[in-house]
Amino acid sequence: MKAVQFNQYGGAEVLEINVNTPEPTTAQGQVLVDVHAVAINPFDVYFLSGALKEKMPLPFPITIGGDFSGVVRSTGEEVYGQALVISGNSGSFAEVLTVNEQTIALRPKTVSFEEAAALPLVGCSAIQALEDHIKLQNGQKILIHGGAGGIGHVAVQLAKALGVYVATTVNTDDMEFARELGANEVIDYKQSLRPDGLKTQKFEEIIKDFDAVYDTVGGETTDKSFQVLKKGGVLVSMLGQPNLELAEKYGGIAIGQGTKVGTEILTRLAKFVDEGKIKVHIDKVFTLNQIREAFTLQASHPRGKVVLKIKE
Repeated sequence: MKAVQFNQYGGAEVLEINVNTPEPTTAQGQVLVDVHAVAINPFDVYFLSGALKEKMPLPFPITIGGDFSGVVRSTGEEVYGQALVISGNSGSFAEVLTVNEQTIALRPKTVSFEEAAALPLVGCSAIQALEDHIKLQNGQKILIHGGAGGIGHVAVQLAKALGVYVATTVNTDDMEFARELGANEVIDYKQSLRPDGLKTQKFEEIIKDFDAVYDTVGGETTDKSFQVLKKGGVLVSMLGQPNLELAEKYGGIAIGQGTKVGTEILTRLAKFVDEGKIKVHIDKVFTLNQIREAFTLQASHPRGKVVLKIKE
C-alpha cells in the first residue's frame, strides 16, 4: 500500500511516498480502516520538524498524520477520527491504517469524506474549549484569536450556535470570511498599514469585559488577552499554559489545552455538523502524490483546512 513516511526530521522536503508499505496489523482494541481522506494539522508540521524527538523517540520510517475518514474493513462502518503514531496508532496518511477504537466515531452523515477528515482535531478542540473548559452560556462574549484558521473558524461557528457574541482577530484578507462565519466583530490583527491606508486595530485597546478568550495564536497575543477579560473570565490557549502571574493580576482563569480526540466528543461534533451548526472550510484538496505541496500550504496559514483525498 501507499503511505506518506519520513526517515529524517525536517520540512516538506523529507516526506516520501512509500508504495511498498506493509499493511498495518491490529492489536486488541484497534480496527483496520480503509482510508478515504486525511487532513493536515499544524501539529503534523511541528512533529515532522523533530520538535518532539527527544520526548517521543520513534523508529524510522514514520507514517505521518492524524485526522482521517474512512471505512472500517470488518464492519463497513463509515468513521472519522485520529490515528497519530504517538498515540499507538499507525498514522493516517496511508491507504490503510490501524486505530484505537476509542479515538473514532461514526462520521457526520451530511458531509463528504473529505469534509469529515478535516473535522476531528479542529472540531474536538473547539468543543473542548468552549463547552467543557469555558462552559460558554447564551448571551456571553468571547474573543477568538485566529478566527479564519482551522480551529478558529470552527470555534466561531460553535460559539454562534451557543448564542454567544463573538469577536475575532484575523488577517486583513480574511475579514470578510470571518463575517460570513457569523462573527459579530472582526479585528485585523496585523500591526501595520493596510492596503486601504487604515491602521489596524489593537484588540486589547478596543475590547473589554469579555467572558472568555480562545487563543489559537500564542506568544504576546496570549499575554495581551488577559486585558480583555472581566474578573473571573476564562482564557484557553492551544499554545501551552498561559502566564499564571498575569492571570492572577487580571483576575482571570488560565487554561492550557491539550486536545483529546475521543468517541464521545467526536459524536457530539458530528451532531453539530449534521444539524448544520458547523461547516468546515477546506482551503484546498490535494492528492497523495501532492503531499509536499500540501504541507507547504499548511505552513503558510491556510484559510480553514488542507485535505488530501486518498480513495477515489
